[in-house]
Amino acid sequence: MQFLGIDLGSSSVKVSVFDLDEGRILAKAFYPKTELVIAVNSPMWAEQTPETWWESLKGALQEIKAVVNLKNIKAIGISYQMHGLVAIDKNLAPVRPAIIWCDSRAVALGADAFTGMGEDNCLTNLLNSPGNFTASKLAWVKKYEPQTYAKIWKFMLPGDYIALKLSGVVTTTTSGLSEGIFWDFEKKEVSQELLTYFGFERDMIPNIVPTVGFQCTLSRAVSDELGFSANVPITYRAGDQPNNAMSLNVLAPGELATTAGTSAVIYAVTQDNLYDKKSRINTFVHVNDTIKNTRNGVLLCVNGAGILYSWLKKLLNVTQSNVDYQELNDLSKQAPIGSDGLHFFPFGNGAERILENKHLGGQLMHVDFNVHQTTHIIRAAKEGIVFAMNYGLEIIREMGVPTSHIKAGNSNLFQSPLFRSIFVNTTQIPLALYDTDGAEGAARAASAGLNTQSLVTVFGDLKPIETMEPEGALSNAYQIHYETWKAQLNKLLKIN
Repeated sequence: MQFLGIDLGSSSVKVSVFDLDEGRILAKAFYPKTELVIAVNSPMWAEQTPETWWESLKGALQEIKAVVNLKNIKAIGISYQMHGLVAIDKNLAPVRPAIIWCDSRAVALGADAFTGMGEDNCLTNLLNSPGNFTASKLAWVKKYEPQTYAKIWKFMLPGDYIALKLSGVVTTTTSGLSEGIFWDFEKKEVSQELLTYFGFERDMIPNIVPTVGFQCTLSRAVSDELGFSANVPITYRAGDQPNNAMSLNVLAPGELATTAGTSAVIYAVTQDNLYDKKSRINTFVHVNDTIKNTRNGVLLCVNGAGILYSWLKKLLNVTQSNVDYQELNDLSKQAPIGSDGLHFFPFGNGAERILENKHLGGQLMHVDFNVHQTTHIIRAAKEGIVFAMNYGLEIIREMGVPTSHIKAGNSNLFQSPLFRSIFVNTTQIPLALYDTDGAEGAARAASAGLNTQSLVTVFGDLKPIETMEPEGALSNAYQIHYETWKAQLNKLLKIN
């Protein structure tokens, strides 16, 4: 039996076909080959056109048609970039571009709601401040684009939009509503209090379907256009970070996952309704949550990770031709640990949750024109990304979450041996590396949603391709450099 996984990112759309009987990926592709455009029409804004996601999905599917027959697909799973806002009218058409995860325009509205609804109340019931999440973004449209807001029939997350385009049916999930800060964890229902505070009508919320289980079926028109059999069901949908954790078989309390794509994330599963009092770390409903067995995901996010690396690559291509990521990795190894005192603060991709939604901006500090070269800058970027992740990890530990071991997929920055070494020796956590990704995870989960096997069984055959342990002297060296970096960050935070 074959299953399709879709991973809607902010850089591209990836697809994978997983054969359950053979236990392997038959085909994978991504589209477009150059990164999707993020429109920044005003400072702190970040928008994408939902129709571009759909066209990119069709481009990726066209590629894999050369390898597999889509008529063999039994079910579809969807992973997607979290926290975005897609608003549609009664004709199912977007009324404006999507406001995506790294857009910071709604920070002030979220902060006002945190105070207006009561901080203790928000933390106890929502487990978060409304912050810069989907609810606050919708409130921004309501306040600053009232004519557009008046056209809205339903709001949704980016993955909900892809499901809509495939099926013609408007749906969402509990997991998705929690990432938008619409979910009351105490009552286990949509937060009427939040809807009342912002003045949202309840019927703007799509019908809620299971995160894992039957959601809807492909429309006849889409099946004919794309080459699927009739009535193929969508049986799984989740945001990229819960999906990444599930893809690594991180399903039980105490297990952790990490990734470093456009943003960098550490995600821990807990059975408790935990929260950070300053909402620097966020709690969402995990993919395997049930009424009887609570499963939440505790998430730290650093917005500027792979996007920083991509920025460096673009800069170097101005002076050199065809610089690729492998060359960046090779250059970074030429600089010493600590980058000879050069500090990179990777906060140039919107307001940072771990910094209490401050927009510090990316900063490169202590540059010595007589010492520092390109190699130092690239290594300092890697170190800065990991140091920022460790800064957030310290908050997770303060929340009482165990952090004894962690898993990562062999993708993005974790493909770099140097990045993995910096990560393990800075966090002082053993790392297991797996050859999987979000699209494969979504495909595997689709099989579980079709009730062929449980999630635990579907992901139980994953084996690490590499494990790493902290190394005494190396770990001590990184700890020294991290503490210096952290002291400088705290100074910057006081100034700002």
